[in-house]
Amino acid sequence: MGLFDRINRVIKSNINEMVSKAEDPEKMLEQSVLEMQEDLINLRQAVASAIAGQKRTEQQYNQAQSQANTWQQRAQLALTKGDEGLAREALQRKKTFVETATTLKSQLDSQTTQVDSLKRNLIGLESKISEAKTKKDMLKARAQYAKTQEQIGQTIGRIGNSSAMGAFDRMEEKVLQMEARSQAVAELGGDDLENKFAALEPASDIDDELAMMKAQISGSSTNPNPLPPASSSSGSSPAQDAVVDDDLDKLRKELDSL
Repeated sequence: MGLFDRINRVIKSNINEMVSKAEDPEKMLEQSVLEMQEDLINLRQAVASAIAGQKRTEQQYNQAQSQANTWQQRAQLALTKGDEGLAREALQRKKTFVETATTLKSQLDSQTTQVDSLKRNLIGLESKISEAKTKKDMLKARAQYAKTQEQIGQTIGRIGNSSAMGAFDRMEEKVLQMEARSQAVAELGGDDLENKFAALEPASDIDDELAMMKAQISGSSTNPNPLPPASSSSGSSPAQDAVVDDDLDKLRKELDSL
């Protein structure tokens, strides 16, 4: 393939692509219907012209037939009067009109066939135009719907890829994180409060028990069933007191080490 052929092909392909992109279905449908209507007008004019020609030919044929009949009658009249030469001349004129009528009849038959064909084409074109007008409105509505759907899809795509939508998503995630931190802080604060109250409860029990022990130790007067006094033989000795003191010291050390 030569260089110029390749360039020519590239130019044609680019032109075709530009034309294809420039074609608006709605405008093209309107233009197509207008062109078909123009064709219909031209076809009607052609049919009218063919019919007019057919009528002229038919009139000429009828006139030739009438003239042939007239000269036939004249030839008979001349022959009746004994004028054979005049009869011969009349028959000669009749022959001329007969030949003309024969030619016109052939032409008339051809024109009749042509007119019938044009009439059928006219009826077919009128039917197609009527159908095209009906389809035109439907196709325009479908084209408009498809165009609207395409615009909606493009808009949704732009929204999904826009920086504003990305910023919105980030802010939504940030708010969720803030809510999660707030909830965690609240839960931790609640645990500390519960722990503090839990720590107070054992101390309260110990204080109650300690108060009871003090009352038992100091309260012979408050004891409804006082114990009998201890005999001298059962009194504690200094050695026993020293053991008790040692035990108390050990207890204090163990408590301090806790």
